[in-house]
Amino acid sequence: MSDNLEANNQQININAADTIDAKLVATAYDPAKIQHLLTTALAYMDEQMQAGLALPYFDEIDLSLWQNKAKELDIYITDSEEGRELNLEARGKDYATNILSYPSELPPFILAEMPTLPLGELIICHAVVEQQANEQGKPLADHIAHLIVHGILHLLGFDHELGVTEQDEMEAFEIAILAQLGVADPYQD
Repeated sequence: MSDNLEANNQQININAADTIDAKLVATAYDPAKIQHLLTTALAYMDEQMQAGLALPYFDEIDLSLWQNKAKELDIYITDSEEGRELNLEARGKDYATNILSYPSELPPFILAEMPTLPLGELIICHAVVEQQANEQGKPLADHIAHLIVHGILHLLGFDHELGVTEQDEMEAFEIAILAQLGVADPYQD
């Protein structure tokens, strides 16, 4: 299953494993909703960049190039079995996780020549996301929004696992972006 959307100077490619229901993908991962999440997250991060923030994976790119070039995001929805295999391969952890982020990490001179700036790929294990939303008493759409924003920040080079300062910074970005989307602070109990 594959769905693509190009709008607002962004390209979003959504694919899913054959084991994932196409109707689920079309509703829970509607390209227009994902595009809105991406637009909001990037607009917020652009404001931060204008105030002096450097995006860790894109810090060598000229600010005007970043702001004027179309961005591309790939999303792949998978099941628990493949999610576990991918998490084991990528992180050495033998369980399915909610989201994995694979940044593009292309050199700046190549990015400058490309028609779009590929941010990378987010791999989402829907069964884990749904289970977490139920356990946490959160609407599924809000939890998906949080994880996609979280994943986008990882693709830009932010990493909450580096330490408390980095975790606080990333969570503050998430909370601010989600507030603009009308989604409650995911870190409040």
